[in-house]
Amino acid sequence: MKELKFLNQFLYNYRFKLIIGFFITIIARIFALVAPNLVGNSITLIEKYIISNSIETDQLKEKLLVNIVLIIGSAILSGIFTFVMRQMIINVSRYIEFDLKNMIYNKYQLLDFNFYKNNRTGDLMNRISEDVSKVRMYVGPAIMYTINTITLFVIVISYMISVAPSLTMYVLAPLPVLSLLIYKISKIINVRSKIVQEYLSKLTTFTQESFSGVKIIKAYTLEKFSNNNLKQIAQQSKEKNMNLVKVESWFFPLMILLIGASNILIIFIGGLQYINGQIDIGILAEFIIYVTMLTWPVATVGWITSIVQQAEASQKRINEFLKTPIKINKKSLEKKEIIGKIEFKNVSFTYKETKIEALKNLSFAVEAGESIAIMGDVGSGKSTILELISGVYSPTEGKVIVDNFDLSNYNISDFRNHIGYVPQTTFLFSDTVENNIKFGKHEATHEELINSSKSSCLHDDVLNFKEKYKTLLGERGVNLSGGQKQRLSIARAIIKKPKILLLDDSLSAVDTETEEKIINNINLITKNITVIITTHRVSTSKRCDKILMLKNGSIESFGSHEELMKEKKSYFLIYKKQSKEIK
Repeated sequence: MKELKFLNQFLYNYRFKLIIGFFITIIARIFALVAPNLVGNSITLIEKYIISNSIETDQLKEKLLVNIVLIIGSAILSGIFTFVMRQMIINVSRYIEFDLKNMIYNKYQLLDFNFYKNNRTGDLMNRISEDVSKVRMYVGPAIMYTINTITLFVIVISYMISVAPSLTMYVLAPLPVLSLLIYKISKIINVRSKIVQEYLSKLTTFTQESFSGVKIIKAYTLEKFSNNNLKQIAQQSKEKNMNLVKVESWFFPLMILLIGASNILIIFIGGLQYINGQIDIGILAEFIIYVTMLTWPVATVGWITSIVQQAEASQKRINEFLKTPIKINKKSLEKKEIIGKIEFKNVSFTYKETKIEALKNLSFAVEAGESIAIMGDVGSGKSTILELISGVYSPTEGKVIVDNFDLSNYNISDFRNHIGYVPQTTFLFSDTVENNIKFGKHEATHEELINSSKSSCLHDDVLNFKEKYKTLLGERGVNLSGGQKQRLSIARAIIKKPKILLLDDSLSAVDTETEEKIINNINLITKNITVIITTHRVSTSKRCDKILMLKNGSIESFGSHEELMKEKKSYFLIYKKQSKEIK
């Protein structure tokens, strides 16, 4: 249970509720144990009345009536306290579930981009949902039934020993055998539970990816292939679940067998003791009721063990993520005013996963308020530059300087508040157009919303929607065209009024006429904003103050449109080619 020690902090936070629940459990069990004693007493009274006539009929009726009232009253009180016990302990498990999910989600948000490249979305979802649910069963039902079982055993067995010590020893004889079997089976359950959760993650990941890529699946008529893959994973998952269930299924038969053995011993040994006059007939009946009462708690030992083992496996998976070191820089808590000057000093960057060197000894500077276009072939390092500026990655060598400060010394969260970033792959939320734009600035006014939409040439399109800005977008903006998605993303970046605006080939899906309007609008509203655009179009680059031409991760040319045209290198050739295509 070493992985479950992590949960002690949550149990401590709700210790008062758990302590109250513990004492209420004891009270509930005490009231529950009144009935067997009264039943045994009643049977003894009836025996005395029938055999020895030592009790008068009226006296017998009176005592039996009192016993009946006490049995009913104790049952009602036991039920009330049991309800309060569940409210205390089970509610705590829900609070802990809430806290743990928030902790995991907050950790997800702090982890760097490499973490998400190395872990699948389905697995992340499974750990925050299915795994946390397994853990909740441990801090709720498992704890509650454990307290209930221990309390019942201590009270019942103590009483049984005080009444008939030798008979009690015979009754308890099967329990050590039960403990050994539970220990052996639990070890197997622990291993198989972890495997089951891993396969559930695979199944979640596959279905999530299938739903996200349903367009591709349909376009390439891969429905049958996808279904076959799903069946294969589902079959493997079923087999692992069946392996787990087969082991778990041993518990209840074993419980019933051992309880049955205890009952046989009570009837045989207890019967002999009664015949010999060592115990009353009521004690015999009382013991049978106690053993019956212990049947469920003993049976739950197996169930609780299964819950604990599954929770242990799930918490181990959760801890793997929670213990992942946070690589995003948050060294400085100081908030700096951003002006927008950016400088790369001998920057090189290599992707760890592929060992591809994306940038090689890059040095250039962009003054605050300048606009710069970055051009180059696919894989030349254009997007990497933007990812280094936004703090998604850190340079392998060299420094990224912002306003004469090393970016690694900034509070990255505060720094990103001053950046408007439109990535190459547009992502939209399943929400309204308005809320998707306001994602850049939640407190934006309606006027700011309209202005940013107009600047990105999206406003006229939105007016044609049935619900205007209240139009609900499908998952990832499935009901918008590629150009509309890009323009909405630009509006989301502009509404922030950032000091640095990064556009990663974010005009590729719009026509040249719309592109020209957007660039002109951006130039109007970003006079004091540093704008960096990656693009393949010279129609975009020539409107920028400077152009950075990359080749295999190194700078081939850097200067204005006119300066690069005079050099007659790659930029000159691209310009000539695209000019002919336009004509």
